[in-house]
Amino acid sequence: MTIKNRAALEAVGDVPARKVALEVMDATLQTLDAQRIIRGMLRVEGNSLRIGQRRWDLASKRRVIVVGAGKAANAMARAVEEVLGDRITEGLVIVKQREPGDILSRIELVVGGHPLPNEDGLAASRRILEIAGRALPDDLFLSVISGGSSALMTCPLPGISLEDEQRLTEMLLKSGARILEINAVRRHISATNGGRLAQKIEARGAEMINFIISDSLGARPTLDPAQPVSHFGTPVAPDGTTLQDARNAIEKYCLKGRIPRAILDFLWNATSQNETPKAFGERIHQYVLARPANACVAAKRAAEERGLLACVLTTVLEGESSAAGAFLACVAKEVALNRQPVPVPCLLIAGGETTTRIDGPAGEGGPSQELALGFAAEIADRRDVCLCALDTDGTDGPTPIAGGLVDGTTMARATAKGLDPHRSLLAHDSSTVLRAADDAVITGNTGTNVCDLNVIYVSSEGGSA
Repeated sequence: MTIKNRAALEAVGDVPARKVALEVMDATLQTLDAQRIIRGMLRVEGNSLRIGQRRWDLASKRRVIVVGAGKAANAMARAVEEVLGDRITEGLVIVKQREPGDILSRIELVVGGHPLPNEDGLAASRRILEIAGRALPDDLFLSVISGGSSALMTCPLPGISLEDEQRLTEMLLKSGARILEINAVRRHISATNGGRLAQKIEARGAEMINFIISDSLGARPTLDPAQPVSHFGTPVAPDGTTLQDARNAIEKYCLKGRIPRAILDFLWNATSQNETPKAFGERIHQYVLARPANACVAAKRAAEERGLLACVLTTVLEGESSAAGAFLACVAKEVALNRQPVPVPCLLIAGGETTTRIDGPAGEGGPSQELALGFAAEIADRRDVCLCALDTDGTDGPTPIAGGLVDGTTMARATAKGLDPHRSLLAHDSSTVLRAADDAVITGNTGTNVCDLNVIYVSSEGGSA
């Protein structure tokens, strides 16, 4: 069971509806677990390393080195070490938090900073760059990369300090900028991101196999993770954004006069020589384990396996979190009222990555929690609708809460605890409400990171609670 407090979540509110939403979400997260996926695609047969139809002769390799970063990198590193064991010469992977199962003998795990980079992540990133700088042509690198790597594997370019990057990241996160816009800026001020780590390894003549969980919206789901693909983004793949994209993002959100001077001077004085790599040769291999659309595919399959009609509304949900929650609630009410676009009972599915613009003081929360509370406000007193909204990596925003499970009784239960949930929503204090209503979902590290997933169960009951 991935959802750790499932029993408590099923003990309050619209229990039958909550059980359905939680069962589907739990099954979906188990399907997406990267440890399971890597164990199923990576094989050692004698002296051969095999992925799908491709083989590598390990006997011809001087060293096998594992590097990486990301919120799901714990599970990915565990899987790689399970398969390769003492064939791994050394390894260093930067993670957001340690888990009880993180007992590795060949790969060192270092806790970095996320969403804001920190000193430990910087020190570990510099060590990874040093390892890459010593690479030789007969070395084989394996990387494990998932969402969060931009902050965790941080190493600003010379002349830009960690404090500069921290201030920039905080400004971008609070501006309401989309993740691709944020990454366009962060990649171009980094010595590791935007493909620069792989660029360094390629320049040394070494070979690199990359296992990637993508958190980029707008791509079709991965059908076979053992098939190599073209991929853009992360420290180990070509960068699809440009210096001009970074400048455009800064100007779009009116940050040009506020960001640290060192970053401003670099971005506006940079030339094509400072651009991130746009392509790699045949010795850099990309394997994408899952994308955000895979979460929707897995949820639909989990619902149908339980005899429930399922409809994917979108795999690319973006925008302001609370507004997105209100919109999804309106869709759910339309299904409940007029049986369109699908009849009831059914499961509605929406994946993507919403954001929250914060202009002043704020409470505790995250985009998925705020979406859940925005949804709850629109379905108050209904007994036919329930939403489970999660950040699939298990940590929504800067909190240890994965998201929220809300139904028609959420607002009343929060009010009974002395809270004003509408005011809390305006104050970006969704965690306080969800905790008080016993609607905060706790998963810990899920082993994946494919953005946000929202599953909405609409029953055949109808009416008000």
